[in-house]
Amino acid sequence: MTRPVRVAIVGAGPAGIYAADALLKSEVCQDPGVSIDLFERMPAPFGLIRYGVAPDHPRIKGIVKALHQVLDKPQIRLFGNVSYPHDIGLDDLRSFYDAVIFSTGAEADRALDIPGIELDGSYGAAEFVSWYDGHPEVPRTWPLTAEKVAVLGVGNVALDVARVLAKTADELLPTEIPDNVYQGLKENKALEVHVFGRRGPAQAKFSPMELRELDHSPNIEVIVNPEDIEYDEGSIATRRENKQANMVAQTLENWAIRDVGDRPHKLFLHFFESPVEILGEDGEVVALRTERTELDGTGNVRGTGQFTDWDMQSVYRAVGYYSEELPKLPFDVASGTVPHEAGRVIAGDAPMPSVYVTGWIKRGPIGLIGHTKGDANETVACLLEDRAAGRLAEPATPAPEAVEAFLEGRGVRYTTWEGWHKLDAHEQALGAAQGRERIKVVEREGMLDASGA
Repeated sequence: MTRPVRVAIVGAGPAGIYAADALLKSEVCQDPGVSIDLFERMPAPFGLIRYGVAPDHPRIKGIVKALHQVLDKPQIRLFGNVSYPHDIGLDDLRSFYDAVIFSTGAEADRALDIPGIELDGSYGAAEFVSWYDGHPEVPRTWPLTAEKVAVLGVGNVALDVARVLAKTADELLPTEIPDNVYQGLKENKALEVHVFGRRGPAQAKFSPMELRELDHSPNIEVIVNPEDIEYDEGSIATRRENKQANMVAQTLENWAIRDVGDRPHKLFLHFFESPVEILGEDGEVVALRTERTELDGTGNVRGTGQFTDWDMQSVYRAVGYYSEELPKLPFDVASGTVPHEAGRVIAGDAPMPSVYVTGWIKRGPIGLIGHTKGDANETVACLLEDRAAGRLAEPATPAPEAVEAFLEGRGVRYTTWEGWHKLDAHEQALGAAQGRERIKVVEREGMLDASGA
């Protein structure tokens, strides 16, 4: 092969961009070269960095600067506002590229099978995150009439949801939240936010820094019940072996022994409370029922048969993300992932030629953004191994310009990397007009117009 190896990556979030970076750093990039096209359903790149990270976490959004450096490379093209499989399908991709990597991530909420989950006032955390992050495909308004709110889960998404619900709109105004989100949060009635976890402090999945940031708001009083500070042998072992778990436990201990202050919004962190039912009246949430649990010696818990009904008007479940099934690819419904071996997609008992996965669609929605690099490296190594062994299928039309002609022939209004820079500058200009760093454009058409698509 004398021409560059052509690779399509479906999904331009961190997982897809890290895969592109791994290809650029490989020997094949030197000889015979590599040509990479990223296809993204949204008009803008960066996936959950743009639509899944809380707006008051600019530190995490700083990762975008590193991703920019990858996308600036001349071997990479971005095609935004291109949906798989509606605008371009697997057979189309195979006809243009030597290999296809799917990195579509996970945007939906994992189901929680308890009675009452369907009531009005019961929400998935991912839905709420998409709203306050200005995702183009969600409603522009959100009902924020509840004074007492429950958040189910003890991971960083639960913290983000609880923190945004407990903060004032003016606290979040300096961030990039869209105007509709600011106006919505100004109407927020929440005075108490309760976070529930079925296990103990040593098993919480919070990041230490994110947990401590809860206490930085002048409007949020974080409260931990001293009775929830409990450890068994398994918990002690976890603290001893896991530095982050130990730091989280220490922070919770410190909060449990201090006096409760007078900040206006209360944020309670409850442990050993397992949600078993959402109670309703006239189809709306009125309470959350939990069962008290206890440690069993291994760090796991068992029910005690002691139940509590908590007065709540809304419940947010933050129990994990779930990936959408990709047409023409196998899918494991239980895990929400595409079956694979080290990134090679497995259909039945055999690999699908030239088709790979990376990121959350590969391993499930676990780990931090940095863990995605290892995923990408493993997948790209398999792709290059298959190329060296002659296992990649030769595309029928490998010319780069054929892709543009194909999309234009289908009437797809696609954005480019240059278009992202225009949208980026537009959002910064909107922010500067109000003394803010940026104001995110929400509507898809507005994003397309600003990008010059």
